[in-house]
Amino acid sequence: MMEYLVTMTTHVPAGTPDEAVADVRAREAAHTRELAAQGHILRLWRPPLAPGEWRTLGLFAAADGDELQRVLASMPLRVWRTDEVTPLGPHPNDPGAPRDRAAGDRPSGTESLTVFTVVFPDGTPREVVEQATRGEAHSAHEFGAQGHLIRLWALQSEDSAWRALGLWRAEDEAQLTRMLDSLPLDPWMTVQTTPLTPHPSDPGVNTSSITR
Repeated sequence: MMEYLVTMTTHVPAGTPDEAVADVRAREAAHTRELAAQGHILRLWRPPLAPGEWRTLGLFAAADGDELQRVLASMPLRVWRTDEVTPLGPHPNDPGAPRDRAAGDRPSGTESLTVFTVVFPDGTPREVVEQATRGEAHSAHEFGAQGHLIRLWALQSEDSAWRALGLWRAEDEAQLTRMLDSLPLDPWMTVQTTPLTPHPSDPGVNTSSITR
């Protein structure tokens, strides 16, 4: 199964009765549970929203892009929604979710998504790149074991940059910043961070691990 990050933006047409909106939302929640049971929806989050915005981030799994589109088309809110799909590739430093970590043993705090872009300047010695890469793998392992780095995926890149998507859990923004600043690749890395808030239909809230 391949994994995908999907940004789902909903625009309800003006004049739509509240009863109709409530009906679609109820059917969406029920169908989301079905898709989660089938292994297609792994996680759902709310990103930061401006007043009046209705947007959800979802981690989906599907055999390929065609199956993903069928899954997305089956969701009741799709009648008012546009979806932006980002394919996620396997990353050698992905810690996955610890299988033996009970929910009560997880670090407290909130989750965030980070997009890492790493660019080494031309002429950077090979040994410097290799040392930083080995250190990065070690840090990812350590933060994964602590429950702070939950998942890590490779992102497609059209240039020589290394790009990755990370899912983190931290007590607050300051702790997350300290962890990111400590990464060995930090001198060559830019980071975009998206703080996440819980989604009422998130299938991950009642599980002790995230399927991969």
